Amino acid sequence: MYTTSSVFLKTLSDSGITHAFVNWGSDHPALLEDLSRQGRENGAQSSLNIITCPNEMVALSAAQGYAQVTGRPAVVIVHVDVGTQALAGAIHNLDRCRVPVLIYAGASPFTLEGELKGSRNEWIMWLQDIPDQSAIVRQYMRFTSQIYSGKNIAQVVTRALQSANSEPKGPVYLWARREVMEEDVDGLIMKTSLSPKYWSPVDPVGLNPLAASTISQALTAAKSPLIITSYLGRNTRAVALLNKLSKALAIPVFVSCPSVVNIPLDHSHFIGLSYGAEPNEWLRTADVVLVIDSDIPWIPMRNKPLKDARIFHVDVDVLKDNIGMFHIDAELRCRADAEVALTQLLEGIRTPNLDSLSNRTAQIRQAREENANMLQRLENIVPVDGSITVPHMLSVLRKSIPSNTLVLNEAISNYALVWQHLQTVASIPGMMITSGASSLGWGLGAAIGASLGARENSLKHDLIVLIVGDGSFLFGVPSSAYWIARRYSTPFLTIVLNNGGWKSPKLSLMGVHPGGMGSTLSGQQLTVGFGPDPPDYSQIAVAAGGAWGKRVNEAADLRGTLSEAVNVVMNEKRCAVVDCVIESI
Repeated sequence: MYTTSSVFLKTLSDSGITHAFVNWGSDHPALLEDLSRQGRENGAQSSLNIITCPNEMVALSAAQGYAQVTGRPAVVIVHVDVGTQALAGAIHNLDRCRVPVLIYAGASPFTLEGELKGSRNEWIMWLQDIPDQSAIVRQYMRFTSQIYSGKNIAQVVTRALQSANSEPKGPVYLWARREVMEEDVDGLIMKTSLSPKYWSPVDPVGLNPLAASTISQALTAAKSPLIITSYLGRNTRAVALLNKLSKALAIPVFVSCPSVVNIPLDHSHFIGLSYGAEPNEWLRTADVVLVIDSDIPWIPMRNKPLKDARIFHVDVDVLKDNIGMFHIDAELRCRADAEVALTQLLEGIRTPNLDSLSNRTAQIRQAREENANMLQRLENIVPVDGSITVPHMLSVLRKSIPSNTLVLNEAISNYALVWQHLQTVASIPGMMITSGASSLGWGLGAAIGASLGARENSLKHDLIVLIVGDGSFLFGVPSSAYWIARRYSTPFLTIVLNNGGWKSPKLSLMGVHPGGMGSTLSGQQLTVGFGPDPPDYSQIAVAAGGAWGKRVNEAADLRGTLSEAVNVVMNEKRCAVVDCVIESI
């Protein structure tokens, strides 16, 4: 006997979905029954790899990590309205990072007295019935739909995936009443499949010829051109093209608020990255600026381009329709795919002024040398009390991990330092990622999903490292995450940058009230601190998932501790957590 749930699971499999991160509830009997049927018929094998997740946000973060590594969506299954709400800020992360994931939630039955299979038979089904369940998440979704019947569920699911995989990519949300998922269907439906050829995502769009010509000519003739990007590296082919364009015209590339490796950090024309706080002299002196795939190319209160600079904005999401207020003074704004657009620009460039190229190349080289010397000085600083600085810790970590390590960066107030001091990793496209957004708690779940995705794609990551602040670590629900990691054999190394609380709120205070009454207070006095006795984060992981864990307070102990932790992950195949105590807020 087949049901709507049978067709749902089959359609996911037919569409290339291999992993489902699930949190079961009272609305899922038909799904559980069909998975049981599959297990009996196929020797305990189901059409999907089911990853049981005791927490919904961890499930969705894992699906995001999986999709970021593989480029393919996963599915997340949650429980009615409360499970949907428990997805929490991970929904925001998917939307802003433009990551495709299909979310399915059941809903309370609509019949009361057994009129249909699946009718209400538990008290909670009255309390969980709300007027518009998809309204909880609709503004973050590329597509939402209620499923009404097993007869067309294949079309609904495939339509949702088509939207999720079309730029700007992102999450989609489907939901169905319990009776619908229990509906019997004809076995013939199970023998048919929709052709992917007719349900493909939208093809990438390029620049119109006039725009391509205008931008190419402007870059060729510019005296001080600049390229700014943030997430172009989601497509590694675009990274190679950006490298080529920057070299052809000696254009410096600045990375603003990166979520991926957009240009190798050892590239001869990479001149820096920022999360907006530092002065950007390259922007302030540029006469032509190409902004390509960036949500935040600069923060106007801190940096602005020249008033008469020619600015061109090329982006798959150029109007930022889902951001309430966004604007840059661009001469042209073009909705286009970065790979296609860069190919067009390379075809349109003309022979530049060789003297200008030579001068810019020398200027870029000098700036890179000065930056490298500055980073080296920071790494060599060890306070007289032997405490740990973030640059020094990162330098030791860099020397302790394989070159093909995948790094997940959720260091928040130390975001930029992780990028800058792990340049060997950040010089390989795809080898460092962030949540691409602002909801904390992504990292632990994402490391699980990234591990599963790397395993499925046979990616040669010898090690996965998550660098996370202590606040983000707690937001990541470690009790759930490390249990999942243990059960599904997804070992990774976690470095907790333990500064005793939430540094970012304190920085925000200082940004608005630099001389205010709160500017001289400690984190504890400001109520953003976790002291005086913060948790031993490493031991949370030990208790929850059998991880190896250790707290380290002194720089002299870093090398030995990190070496031991790396060995645990790579050879014992267990998670390891280093609780690294840095300067307190």
